[in-house]
Amino acid sequence: MTLKPIFAMLVALSPVAHAADLLAVYSEAKVQDPVFLAAQAKLRSIQEKVPQSRSLLLPNIGLSANTTYNRFKTTLTNPGLAGLPLGGTGNYNSNGYTVSLSQPVFRLQDWIQLDEAHLQVAAAQAQFRAAEQDLIIRVAQSYFGVLLAFDNVELVRAQKAAISEELQQAKQNFDVGTATITDTHEAQARYDLVSAQEIAALSDLEVKKRTLATLTGKMPGQLDTVNAKFEPTLPVPDNAEKWVGAALNGNPDLVGSRILAKIAEKEVTRRRAGHLPTLSIVASYNDNSASGGPLLDLSSRTKQSAVGLQFNLPIFQGGAISSQTREAAADLEKSKDDEDGARRNAELNARQAFLGVASGMAQVKALEQALTSSKTMLESTKLGQEVGVRTAVDVLNAQQQLYSAKRDLYKARYDYLVSELKLKAASGSLTDSDLEAVNRALH
Repeated sequence: MTLKPIFAMLVALSPVAHAADLLAVYSEAKVQDPVFLAAQAKLRSIQEKVPQSRSLLLPNIGLSANTTYNRFKTTLTNPGLAGLPLGGTGNYNSNGYTVSLSQPVFRLQDWIQLDEAHLQVAAAQAQFRAAEQDLIIRVAQSYFGVLLAFDNVELVRAQKAAISEELQQAKQNFDVGTATITDTHEAQARYDLVSAQEIAALSDLEVKKRTLATLTGKMPGQLDTVNAKFEPTLPVPDNAEKWVGAALNGNPDLVGSRILAKIAEKEVTRRRAGHLPTLSIVASYNDNSASGGPLLDLSSRTKQSAVGLQFNLPIFQGGAISSQTREAAADLEKSKDDEDGARRNAELNARQAFLGVASGMAQVKALEQALTSSKTMLESTKLGQEVGVRTAVDVLNAQQQLYSAKRDLYKARYDYLVSELKLKAASGSLTDSDLEAVNRALH
């Protein structure tokens, strides 16, 4: 199979799609990404725990009603009552309804549960904040992943065209006797290798596009690239300790872990409260009627109302409350360990992100200089080949170095921009405006 059908097949895998910049892709991901949508649904679900817990402190009113068809047969065995019309068969209906009310007066565990519910909502909000930041990072990584894959395709194709020229020139030089067959073989080997690299680059581009499509629900079209005049800068403030301090105060994962630890503390208290008595106000109203009876065929109606206090003291429940308290204590210990782990991760992530931005800026500037030097070296090598002091292999090596420098520079720029976002995320301050700032570096 020739290369052209392979390229056509790979390109055909990508349907015609829209063009977009980073903000447009992010806007689509906010309404299409299943991970983010699941985080939204989870937050809405946990928010309902507050009204559910509050309901335990409010009056509980119930209504029950019944209607019954009764059929009876009465047989008298006392001779002294034989003359009375008390025996026989018959049927009648009985009906009734009851309205009951219960108002808790003292149930400490229910008040604690309401406090836990508010904390659970706060923890869920912190987790959702982390999901928002994670979406920004994932969109940026996928977006720049597509750009880098596209850059690799363009660089491989440019390198292939340059090697093709060298191959043709080597063949011509060999034909006229000014070069050996070695130059031709070297150029041919480089050409075959770069042709394989082109296929791999096209395949990688397709994968990166589909990775981005998992966030937006559609294949990306032409994407804005980083402006060639983009200049990376040091983070503000240019102090790793300040970023670490911000992370220890605002990192959403750490904030969520702290809240979960507070919930675990309250859960221990709530479980212990299971030993305490409870007190409730109870009231009821009953209205029952019957159209007859098994002894006397007389209709009746009874109305009754009652109000009182209901006291309940758990004495022994098989050791369940004690076991639940020990379970909650173990969960508290785990939550404290989780909080400590989250604190360490927040500090580590902040330092890594800060170094990523600082070193990324230095790397971009170094690679820009390396690219300039590689261009100069390629020009000098070509000139040396013309005067006979350089070989075709030297030119091919210089071309390889130039394209490697370009690829490394493109990747360093993308990594720097993502590191900026990761630094903000580590401190818990990443917002849409930060993504807008990155988007301004594109064109």
